[in-house]
Amino acid sequence: MSLLTTPLDALHRELGARMVPFAGYEMPVQYPAGILREHQHTRELAGLFDVSHMGQVVIEGPGTAALLERLVPADVAGLPAHSQSYALLTNDAGGVRDDLIITRWGEERFFLVVNAACKAEDIAYLEASLDGQSLAVLEDRALLALQGPAARAVLTELAPELAGLPFLRGSEAVIDGVDCYVTCSGYTGEDGFELSLPAAGAEAVARRLLAVPSVAPAGLGARDSLRLEAGLCLYGHELDAGTNVVDAGLYWSVGKARRPGGEREGGFPGADAIFSRKAAGPERRRVGLRVEGKRPVRDGQPLFAESGEEVGVITSACYGPSAGGPIAMAYVLAAFSEVDTPLQAEARGKRLPVAVARMPFVPQRYYRG
Repeated sequence: MSLLTTPLDALHRELGARMVPFAGYEMPVQYPAGILREHQHTRELAGLFDVSHMGQVVIEGPGTAALLERLVPADVAGLPAHSQSYALLTNDAGGVRDDLIITRWGEERFFLVVNAACKAEDIAYLEASLDGQSLAVLEDRALLALQGPAARAVLTELAPELAGLPFLRGSEAVIDGVDCYVTCSGYTGEDGFELSLPAAGAEAVARRLLAVPSVAPAGLGARDSLRLEAGLCLYGHELDAGTNVVDAGLYWSVGKARRPGGEREGGFPGADAIFSRKAAGPERRRVGLRVEGKRPVRDGQPLFAESGEEVGVITSACYGPSAGGPIAMAYVLAAFSEVDTPLQAEARGKRLPVAVARMPFVPQRYYRG
């Protein structure tokens, strides 16, 4: 099966990107500067990421807010215009089908961004759930992420009306003659923006942004190390159909109106399983790990207590450039989830010392106005 490409494919190759298969697309994993420098540049100035492989969907029509609330635990009905919410598509067991971002574009018009790896399944699930609403997949759109402390100054030069846009808010804007929908969001823990724009104008806008000295291209490698340092989940690693929302530490994403005693309590798949787990307490918890020494750990490696008991598994791991060493996320039995609890990761028959760490590993710097 041939791989798909994004509207910036030619630009990636011109910039010397190393392209790899990812979620059915050819995507840049790094550029000549390398993952470490791309990561550091994003933390210090601004990195530009192509995330056009993500799914962009609009659902609209009478009852759309109620429809979405039958699928996710978020307070969709309470979203103000042009506000966003992180949301989870849950299943009947209280596990996670996918995570996504929902933006209210109108009274009964919502813009959804879903993960690339789950895009086809998510769209089919959404379409099968419609009750008179319409769903449009925005196939002719690109999605760019400009992330880092210099991102706001860069974008404000091109679209002054975005200067005060706070975290999880969106706005229409014209950037270098291209109509965009810009949200203050991203997946690095830094202040930053995501730009949804016509595919035909994506390369011109990307080139305009990259012409600014403080902006550098960044690939999937840096995106992963940045999100892990920020303590953010990745579907297929920290989240899957068998992982309860409470165990994942994401009960905060259940809107207050959707919780027990709320005005629109429950009504989403797995509500009883999630509320029961919350009341009883999680059997296991998602935690951060710091690795002693410089030898990295890997996804899938088991974790052991000092007694030798197997107590968990690593779900994501990398070298954290801003954290100053190897880091990881893992699920461990609740009794072993306190910060500074010593554990051991098993790699090729050897046990490496690790310790439970507070997350995020680096401070999140979202602009909240």
